[in-house]
Amino acid sequence: MAELGVLTDAAVLLDGRAIAWVGPRADAPAAATTVEVEGVMLPGFVDCHTHGVFGAPRLDDHERRALGTDYKAIAAAGGGILQSVRDVRARTEDDLTAITRTRLAALLAQGATTIEVKSGYGLSLEAELKQLRVIRRLAGAQPATLVPTFLGAHEIPPEYRGKRKEYVTLLCEEMIPAVAREGLARCCDVFCEPGVFSPKETRAILATARRHQLALKLHADELEGSGGAELAAELGALSADHLAAISDAGIGALARSDTVAVLLPATMVFLGARSQAPARRLIDAGAAVALATDFNPGSSPTMSLPLVMALGVSQLGLRHAEAVMAVTVNAAAALGLAGERGQIAPGFAADLVVAAVHDWREVAYWMGGSVVSAVWTAGSACPAVSAPVS
Repeated sequence: MAELGVLTDAAVLLDGRAIAWVGPRADAPAAATTVEVEGVMLPGFVDCHTHGVFGAPRLDDHERRALGTDYKAIAAAGGGILQSVRDVRARTEDDLTAITRTRLAALLAQGATTIEVKSGYGLSLEAELKQLRVIRRLAGAQPATLVPTFLGAHEIPPEYRGKRKEYVTLLCEEMIPAVAREGLARCCDVFCEPGVFSPKETRAILATARRHQLALKLHADELEGSGGAELAAELGALSADHLAAISDAGIGALARSDTVAVLLPATMVFLGARSQAPARRLIDAGAAVALATDFNPGSSPTMSLPLVMALGVSQLGLRHAEAVMAVTVNAAAALGLAGERGQIAPGFAADLVVAAVHDWREVAYWMGGSVVSAVWTAGSACPAVSAPVS
């Protein structure tokens, strides 16, 4: 991950939606149109973990947490994931589409040209389908590439409290088949965590997802270790995400597998956590590590991958090159897209980001600064975006 190829005074030739050539500018083939770029050009960033379809921000949760209220007490007071569930269930598809369009534009303006977007704030068949239909509507209506993920196993909904088995049955027998039948998701995710979904429940849900040709992802070992990373590696999941409480066995399992460890440092900072996922140990063991925003209304209202890269260096101990790899090559692998995104190379998608800096390392240095000056998706320049997010 520390071996980053850097060219100086280079040129990139685009042919339609793909990159046709890259090399020294003096050797560049003739082009119909030439655009001069100042700064550093990178592959379009890949935000491989977001919960981008939601309604209102959870401001009360934020303040309660600052005053020392823990997760369970916040949930008991009406906050937490289920607050967002009530909100999403009450909104129309058109309302959610308008809100999400603005937020995706803000992520794109920070360089995220490919964005994974999860459901998970519906927790009923119709509300989950509503979220996924929003993602489908926006996939062709804005410049970023969207990767939809079904996360109906985000929490147990209130109407199934005390009836966990029945909700898992609903997920497996009705929700996943309906999502697959409508072609609404590429992946299926489960929040595998003590108090949420057990490894046994997670295995059953993901086995069903696999039978319906959905790729697998896991929220794993975020707050407490439960063997989620080991399960992700065993099942051949694309990624295991969070991992702040991963075990030594989990690190070893990921290192021996093709499952990407997706780390979310902004989440831990926003939550006021005193520890982060062991990025250095994962990398040194041989695991592939990616970074993502975890953009969501409760634990990470974070819209900037450059900010996450800076946190990757300062909080996780990554090298600058590793931070770049973590939001490009490895993040693409976490979505099953490593063969087409995340590199400036012939045949790859013509998704490019320009940062107004002198040294490429500055992209992961200016914490909170707006370093992205231009973005291309599928070979076309994106207009500058400066829009409200709520």
